[in-house]
Amino acid sequence: MKTLKDIEVSNKSIVIRCDYNVPIEGTIIKDNSKIVKSLKTLKYLIEHNCKIVILSHFGRVKSEEDKNKNTLKYVGQELSNLLGREVKFVDKCYGEKVKEFVSSCNNGDIILLENTRYMDYPEKLESKNNLELAKFWASLGDIFVNDAFGSLHRAHASTAGIAKFLPSVIGFLVEDELKNLDILINGTPKPFIVFMGGAKVDDKLPIIKSLLDRCDYLLLGGGIANSFLKAKGASVGSSIATNDENILKELNDLMHKYKKKIILPIDFTIDDGIIYDIGNKSIDLFKKYINSAEIIFVNGTCGKFEDERFTEGTKELFRTLKESNKKVIVGGGDTASAVKKFGYENSFLFVSSGGGATLEYIADKKLAALEWM
Repeated sequence: MKTLKDIEVSNKSIVIRCDYNVPIEGTIIKDNSKIVKSLKTLKYLIEHNCKIVILSHFGRVKSEEDKNKNTLKYVGQELSNLLGREVKFVDKCYGEKVKEFVSSCNNGDIILLENTRYMDYPEKLESKNNLELAKFWASLGDIFVNDAFGSLHRAHASTAGIAKFLPSVIGFLVEDELKNLDILINGTPKPFIVFMGGAKVDDKLPIIKSLLDRCDYLLLGGGIANSFLKAKGASVGSSIATNDENILKELNDLMHKYKKKIILPIDFTIDDGIIYDIGNKSIDLFKKYINSAEIIFVNGTCGKFEDERFTEGTKELFRTLKESNKKVIVGGGDTASAVKKFGYENSFLFVSSGGGATLEYIADKKLAALEWM
């Protein structure tokens, strides 16, 4: 697979796919980590006097109302501040006006188009990898740079289809991700420990099954742990847990098959009958496994860490991981946000910018969008 330095980009028009799907409240970006991680590639292109056309999705668009609230305008402002130069924001991502605007710009200009998922309503042209849409985006440049690691597990028009029409390379962010995650795919040191948390087990079940075959122990927290406890017959009240009987049966089967590998929390922080976090005894239990590990992969949190009343489990898990001095790789998404919130972003071997993409890459050893390149 070609990387950015394998191709001549000087004075070219570059279409670059970034992942700017960042948490925003009102007009305030709560975590700009993904934007910051994209700067290395953008600065390289700026240094080579490129015209840069940036594509990204933001949230899901299923209605006109979603279009109004899922704009990339504020991302453009943040990117401009970080680069210290103007980022020209276009409030559309498709059509003749977009093409005319891009054509009128010069080398050295940076253009951010509106949310690619605007093209998912009324038809899912982006998410279904419509090749006519991909061809339009490809027409805006000479070279396609895919630097959206967090979106590479989906073959969409902006992540995959464009590669059919332009010479294509991966950017520095994607290159860095693949290099750092390789240790979890090829020759993973043993013992290999996985902590898996977060709300929903349904989406992560295939990943959990894949990791159970490869890891030495799987430590569980959050709603995922609740689902396993429920499958075991424990009462979790109205706590977050799956209600799917087939999945509960599958979880029960996994606990029988891997009874020595699956480690569940043993105490909890409960409010009004609802489990919101794990307790200190669980952290002490997990610590024994963490201290025995050579490498640890962390995805998800111990509970509702966004609420200050329920931060302790996640905070203590990160502290334990740091003090263990083990190789720790953190899966992105909410996990990366929690790591940053508690001040541990420089404490581990690697913090991925991907959420689902990180999990799928580790489990399947491939990413759908990269198959097009």
